[in-house]
Amino acid sequence: MTDHDHPLSMTVHSMPEPAVGDQQDPARTRKGRVWMLIVFLICAAPVVASYFTYYVIQPKGDPRFGELIQPSRGLPDAVATDLQAQYVSLVTLRKQWLLISVGSGACDAACQERLYFQRQILAGLGKERDRTEWVWLVHDEQAVPPELLPGLKEATILRVKPSDLMSWFQAPSTNELENHFYLVDPMGEWMMRFPSQLDKASALKVRKDLERLLRASSSWDTAGR
Repeated sequence: MTDHDHPLSMTVHSMPEPAVGDQQDPARTRKGRVWMLIVFLICAAPVVASYFTYYVIQPKGDPRFGELIQPSRGLPDAVATDLQAQYVSLVTLRKQWLLISVGSGACDAACQERLYFQRQILAGLGKERDRTEWVWLVHDEQAVPPELLPGLKEATILRVKPSDLMSWFQAPSTNELENHFYLVDPMGEWMMRFPSQLDKASALKVRKDLERLLRASSSWDTAGR
C-alpha cells in the first residue's frame, strides 16, 4: 500500500498559540485612548476653568447683564460677502471675541445708534480691545450709506443670508435679529446676547460682562488671528 492509500490520520493537533504581540494590542489601544483623553483634558482645562469662573463663581459677585446661551452654537459653515462683493467664509472669524450686530444695509437711525454703542463698548476695553472684533452683519442687499463708511473703518462688515443668520442666532425673523448684540468666543461659539437698545448705563453693563470674560480667558486666548 502506498503512502497515498493510508486513511487520513485522525490525530488532533493543538491550535497555534497567538503571538504575545497580538494579545497586547487591545491593551495598547486602551492605553493610547486613555492618554489621548488626558491630553485633551489638559488642553481644554484652561477654557473650562475660565468659563466656570465666569458663569459659576462670578468674580466680585456682580450679576451678568447678558443672557447666557446654553448650549452655545458654533459658527455656521456659510459664506458671506464683504462690501467689495468678495466671498468670505464665516469660519475665518474665529480666534477673536466677536461683538456682533445685525441690520439692513440702509441702516436707519436705530441701526446707527446700535453701531455707535457697539463701537463705544469695545473702545472702552482699553488694552484688551485687540482681542475683540466689531462685526456688523447685513441681512439684505441694501447699499450702506456712503456717509457712514468713515465711521465704520474699524468694523468688519459682511452680508449674510437671512436664513443663515436666523439659523445661527435662533431668531424667527430678521426684525428679531436686530434686537440683540451677539457675543461669540474665539472658538466660534455664540455664547451670550445682550439687548441692542442701550443707554450709557446699560452699555457700561455690557462692557463689564466683556471685561470679566476677557480676564477669565486671558490664560488661553491671545490677541489677533
